Amino acid sequence: MSPRSGRRTGAHRARSVARQLKTKRRRRDLDEIHRDLRPENAARLLRQEPDPDLPGCARFYCLHCARYFVDLTSMKEHFRSKVHKKRLKQLREAPYTQEEAERAAGMGSYIPPEKVEVQTQPLEEEVTEMEASG
Repeated sequence: MSPRSGRRTGAHRARSVARQLKTKRRRRDLDEIHRDLRPENAARLLRQEPDPDLPGCARFYCLHCARYFVDLTSMKEHFRSKVHKKRLKQLREAPYTQEEAERAAGMGSYIPPEKVEVQTQPLEEEVTEMEASG
């Protein structure tokens, strides 16, 4: 018998498995979420038609994290979580524009990015209470 060569069969697949898992768990980018936070898009996303294929029939949706939840308690728990607070902090910075990219390439002077005020979305029960009292 000859000694085994240094070449392993099937080793080329090991690297692509990690890449496949990363793309499987991929979330929306920050500029897409900024687009969703516009009032007309936010209203459409928060009042979606019930979809049995999505968790909680698409009734409980976090705009900032682009995530669906099974019920209101899990969504409230998510609002208190570190993941949600981190996402809010990321969304405070305005998304990149073409002008900013040109300035970074040396076609203008640097202007620091603007800060955007972002707060956790109101829950449905809070919205109905505000409408009833107002």
